[in-house]
Amino acid sequence: MSLPQITDRETWLKARRELLEEEKAHTRARDALNTRRRELPMVEVTEDYRFTGPDGEVSLAGLFGGYRQLVVNHVMFDPAWDEMCPSCSAGIREWSPGTREHLRSRDTEQVFVSRAPYAKLADWKERQGWTIPWYSSSGSDFNADLGVTVDVSGATMHYNYRDAPTWEGAEGTQELPGFSAFLRVDDRVFHTYSSYARAAEWFGGSFAYLDLTALGRQEDWEQPQGRADAVRAGIPVFD
Repeated sequence: MSLPQITDRETWLKARRELLEEEKAHTRARDALNTRRRELPMVEVTEDYRFTGPDGEVSLAGLFGGYRQLVVNHVMFDPAWDEMCPSCSAGIREWSPGTREHLRSRDTEQVFVSRAPYAKLADWKERQGWTIPWYSSSGSDFNADLGVTVDVSGATMHYNYRDAPTWEGAEGTQELPGFSAFLRVDDRVFHTYSSYARAAEWFGGSFAYLDLTALGRQEDWEQPQGRADAVRAGIPVFD
């Protein structure tokens, strides 16, 4: 097993201080990136998207719940599936009501949206013992328009703002992960941001902790190699 070099405290402190300078540069770069994200233009949402939740049908504006901002976690649950995506399930298990409480304190509501009928969502939610605010977009183009229900029938598919080859043997549509943010201005709703793929890993806390450890995520793509006894694929599942 390839473990970190063993050294004395003085040598470790010197190396740690050098790394701290890189970490600070990374933090400043992240702050600058967040500024650019806030400076993105926004697009008015004019489609009359409808969702089904525990209290019946609601519009996109209704999902805001009176708050100025709305963040939507796009959860992979195809209408034909009997069980939801295990990676999305892993992420939801890390969610807590405190997250929603803190977002609301900053005038932001959070909901989860899937394309499966609400009856399936409610049943799965009850079986898992979850309390997440979960809505069905069944019957609308919301998922397709937001780029998380993707047509994989052709030679290429469009996901994460890029054209990519479809998976071998794939047909029809594919559910994929994502996150979207919206802003309400009076009676108008605007789409301000969406991110996909690995961006979703920041919505739970496990990777943030693991990235600070000597063994890391213990996945096959990480360097240095040979740190973990059992190396996993780079898939966000924790079973």
